[in-house]
Amino acid sequence: MIAPAKKISKELALNIYKDLLLPRLIEERMLNLLRQNKISKWFSGIGQEAISVAVGRSLHKDDYIFPMHRNLGIFTTRNVPLYKLFCQLMGRADGYTGGRDRSFHFGIPEKKIFGMISHLAATMPVAAGVALANKMRKNGNIAISFCGDGATSEGDFHEACNLAAVWNLPVIFLIENNGYGLSTPTSEQYACENLVDRAKGYGMKGMLVDGNNYFEMQQAIEEAKDSALSGTPVLIEAKTFRMRGHEEASGTFYIPDEKFEIWKKKDPILRFENWMRDEGILKGDDQRINIRNEIKIIFTKDLEKALVAPLPVFNEETELNRAELKKQPAILLNGKSYPSSEKRMVDAIKFAHEQAFDEDDSFVLMGQDVAEYGGVFKVSEGFLEKYGKERVRNTPIIESGIIGAAIGLAMEGFKPVVEMQFADFITCGFNQIVNNLTKGRYRWMPELNVTIRAPHGGGVAAGPFHSQSPESWFMQLPGLRVLVPSSVEDAQNMLYTSLYDPNPVLFFEHKKLYRSIKSVTEDHCSFVDLSKANVVKKGSDFTIVTYGMGVHWALEESTVYEKIDISFEIIDLRSLAPIDWETILQSVKKTGKVLLLQEPSEILGPMSEISAGISEKAFHYLDAPVLRCSSLNTPIPFSRDLENGYLASNRLKDKIEELLAY
Repeated sequence: MIAPAKKISKELALNIYKDLLLPRLIEERMLNLLRQNKISKWFSGIGQEAISVAVGRSLHKDDYIFPMHRNLGIFTTRNVPLYKLFCQLMGRADGYTGGRDRSFHFGIPEKKIFGMISHLAATMPVAAGVALANKMRKNGNIAISFCGDGATSEGDFHEACNLAAVWNLPVIFLIENNGYGLSTPTSEQYACENLVDRAKGYGMKGMLVDGNNYFEMQQAIEEAKDSALSGTPVLIEAKTFRMRGHEEASGTFYIPDEKFEIWKKKDPILRFENWMRDEGILKGDDQRINIRNEIKIIFTKDLEKALVAPLPVFNEETELNRAELKKQPAILLNGKSYPSSEKRMVDAIKFAHEQAFDEDDSFVLMGQDVAEYGGVFKVSEGFLEKYGKERVRNTPIIESGIIGAAIGLAMEGFKPVVEMQFADFITCGFNQIVNNLTKGRYRWMPELNVTIRAPHGGGVAAGPFHSQSPESWFMQLPGLRVLVPSSVEDAQNMLYTSLYDPNPVLFFEHKKLYRSIKSVTEDHCSFVDLSKANVVKKGSDFTIVTYGMGVHWALEESTVYEKIDISFEIIDLRSLAPIDWETILQSVKKTGKVLLLQEPSEILGPMSEISAGISEKAFHYLDAPVLRCSSLNTPIPFSRDLENGYLASNRLKDKIEELLAY
């Protein structure tokens, strides 16, 4: 065992020993409770305590830690209240998520601990975002994110490492290489000799460490922090071993017995005890037993209390309140008048950014080619010169990594804006949106002000990978706004309001509308109600409910039918999540007929939900079936002639005639 770099006192040695023992003894008790069927699941970190405890003891309390399944020592060294911790691990009402999550799937912002999710490596980009916040504030703090050997094959691992190196972030990524990803040995996971060999390719500092040697781990963390703060992020591979199954139910039958014998001798607590004996600090079994009993007293009372703590009681209102959107910025009527000018939609979107960025320096724009190039649609042209590289940041070609980083920035009080180069590429960031961003506040996170802008839609002959309309994919996610403006004024004010909204927002901008429509708007952005639909045109014969480009298709058809004295009401949804049912139903009850128009294909497009809602809520007011007009159920083609045939606008007149025939 490597001795400490400098002589340490007996008192310090005993404190370290007690910190190593506490998670071990808690785990031993938890395993007994599991066998007694008093808890439902346990992911054991027995044999890996030196890693967590060294990290917990070596870092400043304001350094952010992103632990995983086997890092109980992080929570104990950060002095997390044990009763609440045990309640969380048992799914009790007094836990950090009130039974909404199990095990270590929770965070404690006041302790600078960010909780994991089951999707491995997903918190590593978040750590990069927190590190960016630390760097921008020059506060001398770092972030450290754990992952296992199995998680190093995930895309988020690579995106996070690459981003950290490119941006010189004060972050450490720590691989706990315990030999197995569930049952898959490392020999079947990677072909390099050591995982840390990858560090050189990223441009990071790499460190290979004996993860079962407390002092070696401590020295590595201290050295890595110095490196990270100097501008070189660090990848640490800590070699260790998992002495239990992935979780207890999976067992260890796939691991050769001789491996256990080898690693049993390398047990981090046994090695620390041997070192203390050599140093004359631990003088016999009686002292060792007394210390263990002392540690058991520390946690036993809280554990026994947690075992009989109340279970969560379902209350529908409580659950919905946790998942619902927070209030948006208040609409202020200041009575001032401002000059106006003609703008295209792209100009209005740019204008909204500029006003917000001028007002609040916590806004940060991130995306591919958004800096010098100004974005592929030139929304951010000139922003680099005006706001600087700290706030207008080119990213590598990553989607998941940058959405994760935005979560980290938002956790630290910034207001990140992420530009998807095209909405089609949002698929590469799907996991971060679905599982990290939108579930956050329901589980344990604070409000996350993250705005993701996504240019979408067809009509520009850009083909199946640059013209999709994926907005319906996200409508079912509680805690997320999904917005689609159809006018210049809405683009300006809805985006401006979104930027200040405490909720995550997906803001879809139709590419064809960027430069094809113009309108005179005030040279000042105002907060608007993001949840309300807009009656674009009043009518009496039937209602068209639509949004985005569909509004313009409907308006074009309305001028044709007005010549034969047929008027239809046009509802612009503006918000696909949440849905303004009041405005929709009021119109349907008035006209008795409704046509639902959307650009996406019919199956599970936004109008499927609208159709179901109208059937449930306004069936008795209908004089005809609810009809839908959608694009073909095929990928969107490249050829302009094929695309014209694909789009819903090609079928709109026929659908109107079908509805009028009832």
